[in-house]
Amino acid sequence: MKNITDKYKKQYSEPKLWKKIKGYGRQAGIKVVYTALLLFYAYKRKDTPQWAKNIVIGALGYFVSPIDLIPDLTPLLGYTDDIGVLTLGLVTIAAYVNREVKMQAKDKLGAWFGEYDEAEIIDIDDKVGDA
Repeated sequence: MKNITDKYKKQYSEPKLWKKIKGYGRQAGIKVVYTALLLFYAYKRKDTPQWAKNIVIGALGYFVSPIDLIPDLTPLLGYTDDIGVLTLGLVTIAAYVNREVKMQAKDKLGAWFGEYDEAEIIDIDDKVGDA
């Protein structure tokens, strides 16, 4: 994870994240977007330590980067590497994903996708538990 963090943290910015999600969120899918939102809101917590914030920035930087292992425009496979990196980052910082972070992410997900089936994201919630 450290190599990804170091390589991609310069790619990240909040405006780039929102642009990526707004432009490609439906294509990427609810799991990818929800995972990115959990990372984002965990980053925003004042209780999240700097080492965890560095991991978040690296993972989100990878997600927003136009250059990654599998180009995002590749049909079917384009976001598989993104979800892998985002999930690795999320599991690493799971202790900083609390109920408030989950609610913020779900609220934003609902604002963008409308009603969605929570069963689609339950496996993501299971990975982080209840901090």
